Amino acid sequence: MEPLIKFTGVRLAHAKCLVRSYAHFTGRKLIGDHESDAELAQALDEAPFVLVSHGTEADPVLNYGNATALALWEMSWAEFTQTPSRLTAEAPNREERARLLAAVTAHGFIDDYSGVRISKNGRRFRISKATVWNLLTEDGLPCGQAASFNSWTWL
Repeated sequence: MEPLIKFTGVRLAHAKCLVRSYAHFTGRKLIGDHESDAELAQALDEAPFVLVSHGTEADPVLNYGNATALALWEMSWAEFTQTPSRLTAEAPNREERARLLAAVTAHGFIDDYSGVRISKNGRRFRISKATVWNLLTEDGLPCGQAASFNSWTWL
């Protein structure tokens, strides 16, 4: 199967960061082992679960979404990675989302998060059983947050 986009050094490093940070905070594997960074990145892109992340900007921008996430939010890679992550929730749900992210920042990760999100085309869906965790560089410095879930219901 062909990769969704050409993997660059940055994409490969981010895939490793997602997996490494998940294991660090949860003590679990996000995905099985792979022989190369490129295979790991492709496996994450093609995973049957949603995997998203954003950076550490004052208004964090999404910097990764796998194929399942792009389909769910009805966006291209270019659109997704230019979207402030707060816009994945409707305005009334943004305060609840901000509290969630503050809790993750303080505790490293949370499991079993549920909430309502909205696609680019206005379709609402409830996510459930999401894990949200902090991302760390190889040096242990904060570099964003990520979320993964495989359960959602269209509203």
